[in-house]
Amino acid sequence: MYPVLIVEDEAAIADLIEDTLARLDYPCVKAFDGEEAATCIEEQTFDLILLDVMLPGIDGFALMDYIRPTGTPVIFLTARSSVEDLVRGLKAGAYDYILKPFAPEELLARVDGLMRHMGKRSRSLTVWGVEIHPDLRTASRDGKPIGLTPREFDLLMMLVTNRGMVLYRDTLFERVWGLDSEASTRTLDIHISRLRKKLGWEHQLRSVPKVGYLLEAER
Repeated sequence: MYPVLIVEDEAAIADLIEDTLARLDYPCVKAFDGEEAATCIEEQTFDLILLDVMLPGIDGFALMDYIRPTGTPVIFLTARSSVEDLVRGLKAGAYDYILKPFAPEELLARVDGLMRHMGKRSRSLTVWGVEIHPDLRTASRDGKPIGLTPREFDLLMMLVTNRGMVLYRDTLFERVWGLDSEASTRTLDIHISRLRKKLGWEHQLRSVPKVGYLLEAER
């Protein structure tokens, strides 16, 4: 698996992207202008390039001429929302186009979708001693399978892809059970309790009073 190249001149945004992709163990390299990005592309192979359009020096559109011969897929990240810019980016060869500001979950879903499409998605990830296979929807610890129900696995992936962040109970419930579910959020609490015991995450998966749940990030 090759790293993802993040080409973004705002360090805070580049760091946010890197932290977001780390949730699914995607390694990253950061470049802060077009010249630095061109050097990285010349020296390394990447599975994906996340490319800001408005860069100092060589802008994202111009950099596409350098990227295209490598065959590396590109997702544009930009605050420019006009149809003309969108069309220009797609015609230049970009796979996708994400408008700023974007939610980390949206970015992760777009990147994960592309990695699946390209067959480059990480086959597994390990979080707090638990090995998780997203494609197989299985989990294990020390080589021993952990029996999870479909709801428990969906809940696990929500927590893992947002580790280090407090998730509201209502958000978790809606994402896993759906808006039309007749179950109550008490069902969520029961599933969290069972998941905590099955995974051995008594201390890592915390309740946040009156808010929701938090899976601690590994340091």
